[in-house]
Amino acid sequence: MNHIGTQYIETDRLILRRFELSDAPAMFANWASDDEVTKYLTWPTHADVSVTEGVLKDWVAQYGQDDCYRWAITLKENGPQPIGNIDVCHWPEDGAVPEIGYCMGRRWWRRGIMSEALGAVLDFLFDRVGVERIVARHDVNNPHSGGVMRKCGMKFEGIREKSHQNNQGVIDTANYSIERDKR
Repeated sequence: MNHIGTQYIETDRLILRRFELSDAPAMFANWASDDEVTKYLTWPTHADVSVTEGVLKDWVAQYGQDDCYRWAITLKENGPQPIGNIDVCHWPEDGAVPEIGYCMGRRWWRRGIMSEALGAVLDFLFDRVGVERIVARHDVNNPHSGGVMRKCGMKFEGIREKSHQNNQGVIDTANYSIERDKR
């Protein structure tokens, strides 16, 4: 593997870039403060922008590590304002199989934006970093997330009962994967 850290990615409609501390107000307003967005996530809804500022301070500091992969999702038509994030949310110590996680503001749901972002990140991790396999999972009560994964060529591997915890409690997860040579 060739860890190169979070790099700028451009697609037809999107720019995926590193977060900046100045993104806190937009992140808070666009998704971190929305109970509907955080419903199936592992972190709580941010009570105020100071929580978002603290998170971004940690995230920006992590960019110094070459195995940190976390992008702000921005729409070209909206300028630099982030509307969501996508990242390698878990990278096992052996480095074998990274897990992707993502979320986005409700105003932009069901427009193919997250599929476009996920597809670009999958390509980046396979082609530039040299990953062989990538996994993702979602709460079974959030089927739209699985639709994003399937649209990007990820294959359903099954349901693991009571295998994860999020803001809904202990949940069953639908698990997906994709391999470099099978995409």
